[in-house]
Amino acid sequence: MSAAWSPERPDQELVNGVTDLFHAAWGFTPDAVFSAPGRVNLLGEHVDYSGGTVMPLALPQRTFVAVSPRTDGVYQAVSAQAEGVQRATLAEVAPGATATGWFSYVVGVPWAMAHEGLIDEDAAAHLGLDVAVDSTVPLGAGLSSSAALECAIALAVDHAASATDPTRALLAATSEGRRRLAAACVRAENEIAGASTGGMDQSIALQAREGSVLSIDCRDFSVAPVDIDVAGAGLALLVIDTNAPHRLVDGQYAQRRAACEDARSTLGVTTLRDAFDGAPTSERLTHLLADWERGAQDPSRNTSPAQAARITPLLRHAWSEMVRVQQCQDLFDDRSTVPRDGTRWSRLGRLLNDSHLSLRDDYRVSCPELDVAVSAAQKAGALGARMTGGGFGGSAIALVHGDDVSVVAEAVAEAFEARHLTAPAFLVAAPSGPARRET
Repeated sequence: MSAAWSPERPDQELVNGVTDLFHAAWGFTPDAVFSAPGRVNLLGEHVDYSGGTVMPLALPQRTFVAVSPRTDGVYQAVSAQAEGVQRATLAEVAPGATATGWFSYVVGVPWAMAHEGLIDEDAAAHLGLDVAVDSTVPLGAGLSSSAALECAIALAVDHAASATDPTRALLAATSEGRRRLAAACVRAENEIAGASTGGMDQSIALQAREGSVLSIDCRDFSVAPVDIDVAGAGLALLVIDTNAPHRLVDGQYAQRRAACEDARSTLGVTTLRDAFDGAPTSERLTHLLADWERGAQDPSRNTSPAQAARITPLLRHAWSEMVRVQQCQDLFDDRSTVPRDGTRWSRLGRLLNDSHLSLRDDYRVSCPELDVAVSAAQKAGALGARMTGGGFGGSAIALVHGDDVSVVAEAVAEAFEARHLTAPAFLVAAPSGPARRET
């Protein structure tokens, strides 16, 4: 079978399209258009909420929102990807309230910004938005379509709040301001949308660097670009959307996050990352796991054998993934002694392969479609491949030679067809820029 590629649309076409959608819905021209990117994570999966370092990059695929401010506290929105008009006042928004689906991300952001003190309380009571949404970020693919929507809305609310208050500084104008907006978006997703995600997705959407993978230390969400020039090395990062439904609100993600929190509390550390007490290394990993297993048998810890059996493999993934991220950073550090040739890239490929095995066997967040995608890509010549995102569906990535992109994609598509799985879709990831105002 022929591989299916995710459709690409020029940014200006998206701007024009979402403007037309806004005009058709509300009868006038929007005040502004904002956009934010989807993301794919190179390494550092399921470690953001444990204080680890993650290495995402922003995708060229973006979510666009056309907006105009209101003064009655009403938020109403339409989407090119959904039917109907969604409407709520900010006073109606609260954890467990009726806002569901994509609209919970729209109204959750101003709610969180108000509760985080990013909007004046009196102003928040009156501020509202008319919104139209369009996106090329694949939905349900584990590529952070939700965070892209949240961050585009965050910029829109930020601008609307500053426009009504000349003394209010525009948060999006500074890195620290964007960090605070990202934190509000995380709160919106956790408390209003009901998905207990970490902070990686929102951080990369708001602070991405064009052309760079971003290293994000999730203990303080500080960021630094990493020079991993895949295209310059004649390689490509192929994203495989398995079209297996990607769900984070069915309890599986939350269960693992809660187990990591239990382990953190038992260990008496602020984050699981802090257990390393320094740079994560393979040697320290071995000692940490041995210490944990011995401690789990200590009656004073009140850790039952069943709890230990459940938590140990999760810890093994979290800590080993932190080591893999450190090894990747060391590999591409300017001071690295590894030759700038195929050796460096083959080592990166092995890190990707090892990450997938850990996510599949220890963290248990893979699924048949992801495993088929990874295995088929590896057999077709990929230097490395792994699932990316929360798991239980979604997408995988494969590091491939530039000339082999189509070959690997066709091999994966054929493997899916042979197993009677829904056909996957493909795109090539190129590090792109952060959330921004378009008009």
